[in-house]
Amino acid sequence: MKTFKGVGIGAGYFSPFQYEAWQRMPETQITAMCNSKVDKARPLMEKYDVPRHYTDWREMIEQEKPDFVDIITPPETHLEMCRFIADRGIDIVCQKPLAPSLEEAIEIVDYVKKKTIRFMVHENWRFQPWHREIKKLLKDRVIGDLHTMNFRKRMGDGWGNDAYLSRQPYFRDYPRLIVYENGIHFIDTFRYLAGEIKSVYAKLRKMNPVIAGEDWAMVIFDFEDDVVGFWDASRFNEPNYPHPRYTFGEFLVEGHEGAIRLYSDGRITIQKLGKSEEEHEYHHEMVNFSGDCVYFTQRHFIDCLLDGSEFESNGTDYLRSLKVQEAIYSSADSGLPVKIN
Repeated sequence: MKTFKGVGIGAGYFSPFQYEAWQRMPETQITAMCNSKVDKARPLMEKYDVPRHYTDWREMIEQEKPDFVDIITPPETHLEMCRFIADRGIDIVCQKPLAPSLEEAIEIVDYVKKKTIRFMVHENWRFQPWHREIKKLLKDRVIGDLHTMNFRKRMGDGWGNDAYLSRQPYFRDYPRLIVYENGIHFIDTFRYLAGEIKSVYAKLRKMNPVIAGEDWAMVIFDFEDDVVGFWDASRFNEPNYPHPRYTFGEFLVEGHEGAIRLYSDGRITIQKLGKSEEEHEYHHEMVNFSGDCVYFTQRHFIDCLLDGSEFESNGTDYLRSLKVQEAIYSSADSGLPVKIN
């Protein structure tokens, strides 16, 4: 069995999900991790069997000579890291947001393209089991031709003076928040389910005055295949279900022959026109993060390394999602629909 030696850069909030997922893959071994503080890294090292720690990521890469690097750091660090790693012919899986700006993201993608490496963005939303299942149902034409998708998200973690402090305090200072940090997931997932987006119309608001960026969004997506998508999202107002970070909301997918519904507990139902709603059986469980989507994302990375196939969330494809993201901000600024170039 072919195996891959990896290293991880980062020990922040999301990193345990990624180290845990790597640990379950027989083809991978994470030999080292880098973080500025060993005391923060040590619990992760012990829990996920990572033998070595470095405070300098360059030194780690030079010493460990890995097959791939998992970048789990803030977006402003990604360009420098990707350049250094790509120059050494090492494959990369890089956390999102890919970069602080579209221009810098393009620079990353253009740079790694010139090198003989594999590059994937860690876009895990489309790998959530309910979205994979909905994709299968749409492909099987269970509800006929798709015409509308409507995702409603309420998190309730962004109100009050202590908003985001317990989990991701840096969110408070992001000049762009809900679309930049989380909406990009839904842009990518909507594209995965319904194809390319030709224009958007958006309204954005900042509900909590103690943060810098927007925490409320209403976005209309116009797809090339005459599908319309709605994203109704708030981190300010609260949900009425117990586990908002499982599915991150409720999804209504409608076609000319019926509807598919995703509920907050991961249940999927199908309601044919003129028929009663029926539950659709499929496998999902509350493992790792959001239906184990981190594992499925990283499994996809390794499977593509093994068979040479293209990553779903390769750099070129991800730039399409980022162009939609920029169009959302432009629409909100202008108050007008914006076409995607």
